[in-house]
Amino acid sequence: MNTRSLGAVAVTLVFGASLVLLLSGSLHEPGGPPPLTPDLVPDPLSTKGYTEATALGALAQATLNSVLVCVIAVPLSVLVAATAGFALSQVAPRVARPVIALSLVALMVPAISLLVPRFALFRALDLTGTLAPLVAPALIATSPLYPLVYYLAFRAVPSELYDACRLEDMSPLRVWWRVGMPLVRPVTAGVAALTFVLTWSNFLDPLVFLYERDTFTLPLALRSLATLDPSDFPVFLAGAVLATAPALLVSPSRNEVCDSGRTKDEVGAGPGRVCGRGAGGDGLRVERGRPRSGGRGEPAGVRRPARTRRLPQA
Repeated sequence: MNTRSLGAVAVTLVFGASLVLLLSGSLHEPGGPPPLTPDLVPDPLSTKGYTEATALGALAQATLNSVLVCVIAVPLSVLVAATAGFALSQVAPRVARPVIALSLVALMVPAISLLVPRFALFRALDLTGTLAPLVAPALIATSPLYPLVYYLAFRAVPSELYDACRLEDMSPLRVWWRVGMPLVRPVTAGVAALTFVLTWSNFLDPLVFLYERDTFTLPLALRSLATLDPSDFPVFLAGAVLATAPALLVSPSRNEVCDSGRTKDEVGAGPGRVCGRGAGGDGLRVERGRPRSGGRGEPAGVRRPARTRRLPQA
């Protein structure tokens, strides 16, 4: 087992133990004194904490609000990030470099420093007290990091594929949708998961922009359970379990961002040539092969058997 695997196991054990304690604590009977030592298997087991958490914290309405924000913000953020990243990968380097530099500078700006101007803007637009300020960051891809991730992924796609599409008079939008996006699906899954976790767990924005209990999101509604008596700790832990579960379900998809470097290998790196339309007229074909030195029974310079990849028809 290498060092990376050992580190992953250590992190899993640390966070896994916390999740086990969180789950076991939520299954205690509300109203009793907190145990002096960790009690992994409560006696008796009770789900009353979940019922009271849903009723006292209005978690059902808060969950619906959080789901609504995520359903709008996540696809919109992915769309903006993907189109921006693809555009950066297609323009000249002298144009892309300043934009990338500005994105890196934006990453270094603390988000909390923008709260006051954002609040003034949304109050002038009469949008405070609504869910609109929570969705608005998706219009700029939620984070400057996501367009840069897409930029690197689209840059890894061999340029011959884009050249073949231009020869077929495919529009940039069609190239992005029919060629680029299918080749960066792991990046899309990872960016969507990261955006979901960031949006779902957002506490500061709802605290600043939302006033009515009917508009509270789940993190803000969970805060109201923190004021309960210590004897009602299972109620608060039950609410924490409900708020944590969706983020845990999408967490494995975040690893897809780390695999984005495989895009070039999947398509096939190295020299190749565009072969035009296939025999059935079903799209472009790009053949790839690398010359190699003479081997067993082969003279030097013989090309390996070509690998063929079909592009979607324009």
